Amino acid sequence: MTTTQFQRVSGDAAVPAELRGGVVAIGNFDGVHRGHQAVLQRALEEAARRGVPALVLTFEPHPRTVFRPDVPLFILTPPAVKARLLARLGFDAVVEQPFTREFAGQSAEEFVTRILDRNLGISHAVTGFDFHFGKNRQGGPAFLMQSGERHGFAVTLVDPFRDEGAEIVSSSRIRVLLREGDVVQAAGLLGYRFTVEETVVRGKQLGRTLGFPTANMKLADTTELKHGIYAVRLRRANGTLHDGVASFGRRPTVDEHGVTLLETFVFDFSGDLYGETCEVSFFGYLRGEERFDGLDALTAQMKRDEAEAKALLSGVRPLSELDARIAF
Repeated sequence: MTTTQFQRVSGDAAVPAELRGGVVAIGNFDGVHRGHQAVLQRALEEAARRGVPALVLTFEPHPRTVFRPDVPLFILTPPAVKARLLARLGFDAVVEQPFTREFAGQSAEEFVTRILDRNLGISHAVTGFDFHFGKNRQGGPAFLMQSGERHGFAVTLVDPFRDEGAEIVSSSRIRVLLREGDVVQAAGLLGYRFTVEETVVRGKQLGRTLGFPTANMKLADTTELKHGIYAVRLRRANGTLHDGVASFGRRPTVDEHGVTLLETFVFDFSGDLYGETCEVSFFGYLRGEERFDGLDALTAQMKRDEAEAKALLSGVRPLSELDARIAF
């Protein structure tokens, strides 16, 4: 691995000279979960062994949104979040290949020749055992290995990763858990606490009048995290971490028909976060959204939520090195 600053590169162009000859991990990697990390770690190890750059080739937008645009897809890690996770894992760059129907229509050989050989100039490819590519998914593991021999790069295939219950870890399983609000089990599959990143926007500032000023974020419309109250940690752009309690939903007591917002009350903080891009990591689901009979009842419940979140967060420990880099 090189010592260059992490880069996000468009797949439409050749990578910078200092990134050529590297090891590339190929896949969508939505979630960058423990199954993905098995592939990614093999790529990092191979790059370190060879003394070459470690890259990730991913596809944006997610291919499912191109082939089935009428079916919303809960994206676990939008491009910026995915890039930050890959940087924290130790990669030198992520190559974000624009995914279109035209791109999907190229042959498997065109993909190898144009993307892997010409654009990236790779020395080694690492991917999952079931990776398919090219028109009608004509390219598979055997084809990739044969093409690698012709183009001068080696290929490593990684078997599916299974959790402690012998089930394959998948993005689909994690989406189901997050829809149920089970951020604890989701973290067990991710290997880190589920984390979102957005710019803090101005709200109606009702929380400030109640003694609970919040940092408000508008998440992507496809975010299907269960509405409710969560114990969280917020990381500012300057890297500082703050415990907090967050509400994700429509605020039925005060603004039932408003837009869905993530509103984070940051403990022991009095600064201004407006316009700042922050991360929020979810540690526990406290309760569902409720409608209260007036602001006094709402305020009393918010104080109880604060106490519960502080108690939960006081005992948490990192799940992995990646988790430690995100939320500790």
